[in-house]
Amino acid sequence: MTRRFLVLLAMLLGASASHAQQPVTVFAAASLKGVFDERAAAFERGGGAGARISYGGSLTLARQIDQGAPADVFCAADAESMDWAASRKLIDAGSRVDLVRNALVAIAPAEGPLRSLALTPEGFAQALGDGRLAMGEPASVPAGKYARAALEALGAWPALRGRVASSDNVRAAMLFVARGEAPLGIVYATDARAEPRVRTVATFPPQTHPPIVYPCALARGARNAAAGGAFLDSLRTSESRAAFEAAGFLAAN
Repeated sequence: MTRRFLVLLAMLLGASASHAQQPVTVFAAASLKGVFDERAAAFERGGGAGARISYGGSLTLARQIDQGAPADVFCAADAESMDWAASRKLIDAGSRVDLVRNALVAIAPAEGPLRSLALTPEGFAQALGDGRLAMGEPASVPAGKYARAALEALGAWPALRGRVASSDNVRAAMLFVARGEAPLGIVYATDARAEPRVRTVATFPPQTHPPIVYPCALARGARNAAAGGAFLDSLRTSESRAAFEAAGFLAAN
């Protein structure tokens, strides 16, 4: 081999190794933040590349990927947002997996008087008083869509639809209640569990809304596909399952 060839080979191998160690870019639903931050740190400690995670509303993130935002992994809080991404050929369909499930709850400020909420139109009216109901945007944010479905099933949506304080992700809706800006909110059980300033006052029966499932997949054309796949695999280990369970998530199957 010529010296020139060896130098070129070394440069190519070095570039490949450097690329493999680049952080994984993950777009993930806001409600996954606590566990994903923890698991990303564990992934790096175990020798994997670091992870840069952007959190937000699932459909908003999918649209950002569609507009060219670079992502290696996409994790949504509903099947519908992932289906939209698949229809736009934004994900590797073969890599798609349902990661975990969640439950839907009503919350109130922890230091407020409300301890229990009757899931009836009258119960909501009494709990709200002159205030507004904090929830994700019901037309686009998964938590908001689940909340609307539940309220419709309970016959409460017609009276409440004009009293909604909507937000672009579920964590923002929870903050309205945590800061005392709304007397009542609807969020995921895991969000309520992670925020000491709110109290769960009711859990919506699962039959009132579609199953709350979190699908994950590799982004199509991911720049760091190998590391992205390794990160997805790390989310399904026994250690990760324990971390999700500790945070209040439910098994996907």
